This record gives sequence, C-alpha cells and structure tokens, in this order.
Amino acid sequence: MNQVLTGTHEGLRLRLPATSANLGPGFDAAAVALDFYLDIEAAPAVQFSITARGRDWERCSRVEDNLILGIYQELLQRNGRPIVPLALTMANGIPLGMGCGSSAAGRLAAIALAVHFGELDWSPDRIHEEACRLEGHPDNVSACWLGGFVISSTEGSKIHSAKVVPSAEWRAIVVLPADPFPTRQARSLLPSDYTLKDVVANIQAAALLGIAFAQSRGELLCLGMKDRIHQPYRSPMCPLLSRILPLVENHGILGAALSGAGPGVLAIVGSEHDVADASSAIRNAIDGFIAELVVSRFSSAGARELVEIFQP
Repeated sequence: MNQVLTGTHEGLRLRLPATSANLGPGFDAAAVALDFYLDIEAAPAVQFSITARGRDWERCSRVEDNLILGIYQELLQRNGRPIVPLALTMANGIPLGMGCGSSAAGRLAAIALAVHFGELDWSPDRIHEEACRLEGHPDNVSACWLGGFVISSTEGSKIHSAKVVPSAEWRAIVVLPADPFPTRQARSLLPSDYTLKDVVANIQAAALLGIAFAQSRGELLCLGMKDRIHQPYRSPMCPLLSRILPLVENHGILGAALSGAGPGVLAIVGSEHDVADASSAIRNAIDGFIAELVVSRFSSAGARELVEIFQP
C-alpha cells in the first residue's frame, strides 16, 4: 500500500448509489436511485493505487485504463491543476455493465475527486452538469447525484432536474443475468425513426410513470412502465425481460422494465411482504437462465448529500 501523504489535502469519502434508468418509457429522462453503492475513500499519496473489494473488484483495482482515475487526471490537466496522486479504497456494490448506473457513479466520483483535490471551486450544479456531459445523457447521473426518483432534461449545457422521494413501502428487485451488455451496443440497436402511435403511447406512459412515483400510486406502474421506444429492440439481447413482464400485476409486482439499457431487469413490488412471493415467481419464470436477484430499497439520498471530508 502506498504511503499516504498528510498535511497537504484532506481526504474525501464518497457514497454513490446505483441507479435504474428509463423505467420503461422514460428514455434518457427518468431514473431512480437504489440502496446499493459504490463507496470510495481517497487520500493523497506518493503514487496512484486502488484497493478494491466487492463486485468486479479485480477490474475496479486496475490503475491503468481506469475510468475514475482517467477522468480525474484529465479534468485536473484541463483546468491547469497539478495532478495529486491518490490512494483509493473502494467497496463496490454496483455491478458493471448491467444497467445499474456504474458508469454514471464512476464519472461523478472522478469529478468530485478532481474538484476536491484540485481545489476547483465548482458548485454542485456544475459537477452534475459535467458528469451529464461526459455520460452523454442525464438520467443515471441525476438520480445518482440527487437520489430519489428524478426526471431530467437538457437545454444546451444546462440540466433541469426534478426529484421526488419514492414510496417507502415499495421495493425493487433487480434481476442480473450472468453476462453484461454494453450500453453502446444497446444504443446501436435502436431505430432512427418511430411511428406517431408509438411516440404517443410512450408519452402517455411516461406521464403516468411520473405521477405514480410522485403520488406513490402503485396501480399506475403497470401502464406507466410500458415502453415502445427501446425495449422492443433490446429484448432479443436481454431475454430475461420477456420472461418477467408477464408477471406484472401478479405476485405483488407493480411494474417491470429493463434496468437502464439492460441486460438487468427492474421489478417494483408493493411492499416488503411481497418480496418473497415476487422473487419466487421471478425465479420460476427465468428457470434455465443463470441470474442473481438483488432486493433493494430506493435511496432518497444521492451522492451530493453523502460526501464526507476527513483528515487522513
């Protein structure tokens, strides 16, 4: 382990929640924060190092070709700041390449580290906007940064976001297949044009989705999580979805959709009491597939609220 420098900079602890975006019709606009996290503790050091545990820990441990360290160094260079080597201790609970917002969490972490150790004096809004620019769309970033259920839109470089806190009764079941599915590949499957009928159906569903979360109206999620814009085109590469969608309105399952671009699937259930029945039904429906079920609450707090400065 590297010798940690003291007296130069205070350390930084970050907790960044996993997120599930789109939620059916909310393509590139809607996302919700989940209560499993990427936890990072960073302190100045003689040279860069990463000690990682948790999901995909071997990949997270690589100093070379590391998303977080790459963006961190690029931002410091671009802003004329010296590069401060860091010793990172990382506990990762967000699976990579599964549609749970790992890239958004990593980009936000990198920017927060650069702002802190580079003394950039950026506002929280600027951190948010820079992460959305790097991510290319605002949904996962906004939910990770702000927590809760968030709707976002872009206007030039400006990000507009509105947050509500989801029902404390609801639970999420994230179904993770064995193999990841890169978001870039998932986007390549989408058509360039849609019919008016499909667009109108998605607008109607997205409106219901927002009301469902804002008013804790679980009965609206069945329609509010239906999609015609991206899921029909990604389903062949995400076969768990077609097995789980028929379960909606049974076993306490209020709605289901791809988690982000997939291949994971998010099912929302009405209460803790429904989790066992819903989980059993999902396992039966996906029989023959290797998959993990992660039961989660929704996280009302985002990374912005969970930053902690400490003295190494």
